[in-house]
Amino acid sequence: MRRLRRSGAGRSAALHAGVPLVSMMLAATVCGVPAARARAVHPVAGSATSAPAAAVASCADTVYSGMTQAQRIGQLFMGGVSASSPSATDLGTLRDQHVGSVMLTGRSSAGVTATRDVVDGIRGQADTVSGRRVGLLVATDQEGGQVQVLSGPGFSTMPNALTQGGWSTSTLRSRAAGWAGELRSAGVDLNLAPVADVVPADLGTRNQPIGRYYREYGHTPDVVASHSKAFAVGSERAGVMTTLKHFPGLGRVIGNTDTTANVVDSVTTTTSSYLTPFRSGIQAGSPFVMVSLATYSKIDSHHIAAFSPTVVRKLLRTQLGFKGVVISDDLGQAVAVRSYTPAQRATGFLAAGGDLILTVKPSIVPAMAQAVGSRMQTDAAFRSGVADSVHRVLAAKAAAGLLDCG
Repeated sequence: MRRLRRSGAGRSAALHAGVPLVSMMLAATVCGVPAARARAVHPVAGSATSAPAAAVASCADTVYSGMTQAQRIGQLFMGGVSASSPSATDLGTLRDQHVGSVMLTGRSSAGVTATRDVVDGIRGQADTVSGRRVGLLVATDQEGGQVQVLSGPGFSTMPNALTQGGWSTSTLRSRAAGWAGELRSAGVDLNLAPVADVVPADLGTRNQPIGRYYREYGHTPDVVASHSKAFAVGSERAGVMTTLKHFPGLGRVIGNTDTTANVVDSVTTTTSSYLTPFRSGIQAGSPFVMVSLATYSKIDSHHIAAFSPTVVRKLLRTQLGFKGVVISDDLGQAVAVRSYTPAQRATGFLAAGGDLILTVKPSIVPAMAQAVGSRMQTDAAFRSGVADSVHRVLAAKAAAGLLDCG
């Protein structure tokens, strides 16, 4: 997602900076949940937590078991609000729909302290389960260059990714840790970065979503892989989770899915070298992957990636082995999904294997949530998939110290 328009309270203080980012599958019986019903939960690797994997899974299951269906459905959404002045209407919609994640959008030059005040105010409306608050996951787009939502006192001016890609990986890792520390001080848990898309040199700025804004780390898979990984590792060592985007890559298209319908990549295959940065990031334990809204004709010509079981379940989950949270690119205002109703967007993404529905337009969340609930009543496979998705989101929150299971 391109955002050119556009507290860590309760987080564990301990951060294992030297621990590799490794995803782990857990045993089924946790926290008294019967083995037949307990789910394999894949904790968010590399996030700011000192809790062992089993404790993360147990916490996620405990919170899930105490939730109403409306609260569970709400965990499937991330709603966008203004970073500088969230509207009461948007906040009210997110609160009423039990939305569990928020994205700071737009542009704010208010600085770290003022942003933290905004975030703390938003966190105050989080749901409670059994008298304990289920912390909101707060995200933003902080890539650098023209895609930097938060600036002002306390925030560094970040260069674009192409400049970052010219640094050594050790330098980028160190600088990324510093930028992430600023986000953490502002109360942000998740950065919707790094960009893992590879823009070929001969396409360059003709590539509207990435190349035009110098959002790529380089023009070869190896450079993008090494530097997107360095950005992610540095960020997560400072306590901020990251998101590889935009799977399976927007580097070889012309149109921008934010502003153009029917964007097609007719080159990328399931064995393309341009998947290398995603494969590398996943193997390193990336906790989130964002799926694009383009169509990949040599992978699945019938669906945009976010609505494609072939892309999400077969390629991302099975072939690349990703076990974390799959988040959509913006399903609220993007022109790429304008021909779909909000209901179709939500159910299509979840049915394809996605977990977290991102919409920068909170007003459509009620229609989306209603559609999800309705389909759960009649479709057992969909209902089971939703349960798995909620568990993955809760496990991410538990690993980030956002759930109180004390």
